[in-house]
Amino acid sequence: MTYSVKELFFTLQGEGAHAGRPAVFCRFTGCNLWSGHEKDRADAKCNFCDTDFVGTNGENGGKYKTAKQLANAAINLWPGGGEPYIVCTGGEPLLQLDVPLIRAFQKAGFKVAVETNGTIAAPKELDWICVSPKVMDELVQKTGDELKLVYPQDHITPEMVEHLAFDNYYLQPKDEKDMDHTDSVVKYCLTHPKWKLSLQIHKIIGIS
Repeated sequence: MTYSVKELFFTLQGEGAHAGRPAVFCRFTGCNLWSGHEKDRADAKCNFCDTDFVGTNGENGGKYKTAKQLANAAINLWPGGGEPYIVCTGGEPLLQLDVPLIRAFQKAGFKVAVETNGTIAAPKELDWICVSPKVMDELVQKTGDELKLVYPQDHITPEMVEHLAFDNYYLQPKDEKDMDHTDSVVKYCLTHPKWKLSLQIHKIIGIS
């Protein structure tokens, strides 16, 4: 299988349970909820995405012909020491992230995490599953290590997903140019302490 990667880079995890942790990010091209093109945003199932996942023209992006080739490229970005950690994201990474690639990452030394919209079942071989749901009636991955809900959304509320079987529940303010939702998320977490606040610290401190 050929893997289409938008970008592959080393940084700090900016969100959720592993915020601040050094990680290699593998951003796959493509998504099943939005084409990634602005002309299609208004009609997309997820119309508030703030990520460019179109094409293969990002840092270390390209077409990787084998799982081993992509795993080798990823581990070469790790500076040494610690526990190598890779976050597979997108777009929707589970359109491409398969068991052979997960095992190739693990063989290279990584713990493997995925950040998915939950519309595709996640392989059990993964070390960490973070689901960020966008379309409730298409949600199939209802268990995992972390549920991270962007708030507010038009079609999903915290009450609709708080019963699912996750170890951690995070509420993250929607990133909108003309509106800051941080205060409303803080208030919700204080009145519903099952939820923890997740901030995009990579944007706050100005890193990728």
